[in-house]
Amino acid sequence: MKKLLAAALLFAFICLQGIIVHGATTISVSQFVEHPALDAVLLGFQDYLKEKGIDAKYNVHNAQANMGTASQIAQQMVGEKADLLVAIATPSAQTCVQALSKAPADLKRPFLFTAVTDPVAAGLVKDLQKPDPGITGVSDLLPIEEHIKMVLTFKSDIKKLGLLYNAGEANSKATIASIKALSGKLGFETVEATASKTADVYQAAKSLVGRADAIFIPTDNTIISALESVIKVGVQNKLPVFAADVDSVKRGAVAAMGFDYYKHGYQTGAIAERIINGEKPETIPVQFQKDLQLYINANFSRQMGVTPPEALLKQATKVYQ
Repeated sequence: MKKLLAAALLFAFICLQGIIVHGATTISVSQFVEHPALDAVLLGFQDYLKEKGIDAKYNVHNAQANMGTASQIAQQMVGEKADLLVAIATPSAQTCVQALSKAPADLKRPFLFTAVTDPVAAGLVKDLQKPDPGITGVSDLLPIEEHIKMVLTFKSDIKKLGLLYNAGEANSKATIASIKALSGKLGFETVEATASKTADVYQAAKSLVGRADAIFIPTDNTIISALESVIKVGVQNKLPVFAADVDSVKRGAVAAMGFDYYKHGYQTGAIAERIINGEKPETIPVQFQKDLQLYINANFSRQMGVTPPEALLKQATKVYQ
């Protein structure tokens, strides 16, 4: 009897040890590049799961804005056999989807994207309400007309708006197409400059001097990674630089009407919780953020030769003096 009891206790202990060892959820993360907005997404994501008491182990990878590296990371993540794969930003999401599409059935894992502007244009899903099997996420698509109206209110004499972006980023191309479609309606022309890597950003920004009345940067990972070089051009040439993400305003953009990317990550964490608890990703429609915030940098506005309108200052969520 004692032997049977001892055996039962040993079996229970082994089972308990298995639960302890295997209880943590392993999450592999691919972040395309380090910059404040994407870093905030990751922090918000991790904070949500921590607050909910979810024991998570993270394998975090950063491609440093290199598509080749992002592809290698995606292949590595598939091989890590994590419980959930997460991609932050469009390029990382695209490479993860490609890697998963080629993976054998035993390596396929639930996939969650975040900070992706246009999931359909990026080829991630065909239907936002009914995502493809094993995938869902959160989009940071801006209500672009509202944003551009803010830019035109901030500097009312804009006739030519410079658009600075990486033509290789699907999220940026979607935003640029939307702005160009609005230009006739709102009464301005667009002038484009592109940079395929961060080392090219300064010269691309300089190419807009004399051709544009202001510069607008979409949620472009390549340009934002080298934002300080664009700000330098703006200050030297009294050429206001506007951004699509509010985190860039602290770094010197004169204004942005965008999302709090920490909250964006927090929202993504809520979806991750549902998947961890057993929901299939494809049953969860792609989500969007609705609450816009207006950030203004009064200091850099002055350095770039513009004065923030009083009406916008009163409306602003945050003003850097």
